[in-house]
Amino acid sequence: MEFRQLQYALQIAAERNFSRAAEKLHIAQPSLSQQLSKLEKELGVLLFQRNTSSVELTHAGAKFVEQAQIIIDAVELLRQEMSDISELRSGRVVVGSMPITGAHLLPHVLPIFKQSYPEIEIALLEDSSMNLEKLTAGGQTDLSLLSLPLEVPALAYEVLGEERIDLAVPADHPLAARSKDGVRTSMEELKNEPFIVLKEGQGFRKLTIELCQEAGFEPKIVFESNNMETVQSLVATGMGVTLVPHFIARAPRSEFVPVYLPLAEPVPSRTLVFAYRRGRYLSKAAEAFMKTFRTTVAALTDEEV
Repeated sequence: MEFRQLQYALQIAAERNFSRAAEKLHIAQPSLSQQLSKLEKELGVLLFQRNTSSVELTHAGAKFVEQAQIIIDAVELLRQEMSDISELRSGRVVVGSMPITGAHLLPHVLPIFKQSYPEIEIALLEDSSMNLEKLTAGGQTDLSLLSLPLEVPALAYEVLGEERIDLAVPADHPLAARSKDGVRTSMEELKNEPFIVLKEGQGFRKLTIELCQEAGFEPKIVFESNNMETVQSLVATGMGVTLVPHFIARAPRSEFVPVYLPLAEPVPSRTLVFAYRRGRYLSKAAEAFMKTFRTTVAALTDEEV
């Protein structure tokens, strides 16, 4: 049994198709089929049931893939550990980030990190929170910047800190005028307000709806967007209100800017975390990035006090 055969079997299991698996592995399909047949002959069991339209794992195949993944992970762990020992200040970290969070925090973190660790490469992967959880569980990112709760049980995480949630309203909204007198708005008071929110798949949309439900109402959603900048611009033009993470409210980029108001006690917040696949070895480079991120964000928070 060869190491590459384990990789081949895992790719076939992931793609459920020989042609796509061969393409991802950069080998010819006949060679892939030949290697699989050789492996099955050596093991004495059929790993995949070939159908006309798809390839399905047999019972033996499912067990094989499970153990093969453990072996692949162990080898990758060994490689990374050896790399850390031989090249302490070099490496590569793949960081996943939600668009609305990464766009406002990473520009503060990355220059500081590159100054401290110029030989470490940072690769960024931006996607929705739902997709990032799946990608991270599959090992396609080393770390992903997310917020609790996480839906995928295969993930572990380290807490980075709490981020306040603010209310965004049009400049001429009565709540904006009232706030000038020091009166804070409670979530319950937003019951009859039209809400503009992010579309399904974005973690902050889920948090917004949950905060409304905890306040005793379902938000009246009048518009949805994939882009937080669009959401804020529509609020600024008077179409409704929305909730925004505080670090986004502190640095709006659109020319159409709403008014940002702190909410009344208990002030809602979200817990930012760096998530990674449970049991995955975190390189020294990944740990250094988390440390830099944590200290940079803490400094940004202190600036506002």
